[in-house]
Amino acid sequence: MTPPSSRLRHLAAAALTVLTLTSCGFHLRGPQPLAFATLYVSANQYSDLGTALRRQVTLSGSTKVEENEAMADARLQILTNERSREILSLNASGKVREYELGQRIRFRVLSKTNEELIPPTNLTARREYTFNDEQILGKEQEEALLYRDMETDLIQQLMRRLAAWQRP
Repeated sequence: MTPPSSRLRHLAAAALTVLTLTSCGFHLRGPQPLAFATLYVSANQYSDLGTALRRQVTLSGSTKVEENEAMADARLQILTNERSREILSLNASGKVREYELGQRIRFRVLSKTNEELIPPTNLTARREYTFNDEQILGKEQEEALLYRDMETDLIQQLMRRLAAWQRP
């Protein structure tokens, strides 16, 4: 059993830590408000990217996704959404041992009057994975999971760019 003075010191240290964190303004990052009341998203609403973007804009709490392009305060145009797969290394028998997967999204944001609010911007993500041709089904699933993970990262980056934009 620990002596009461030691327990008291631990309690005081914990209280001091909590007090320090709360006094510095630390808090978990929640949804970031966007500067647009309504936003049109040009990505196909039935694609994974389009669905996820619409969901994130809605979750921002400050912006509504507008399905009519002419009625929106701003238009998010997805210019490209490309995936790539490159061989990184081969084994001694010449078979692929590692791949590098990549995804690139290029977007821009226009106002109602076609003024460019955010110029064309590239966002990229890359992941590496080892490949074993004896486990093809598992590796296909791993590749799909990595692409989904990259897309999620890119959407988060895009949302941070939208949240950082300020009206002039």
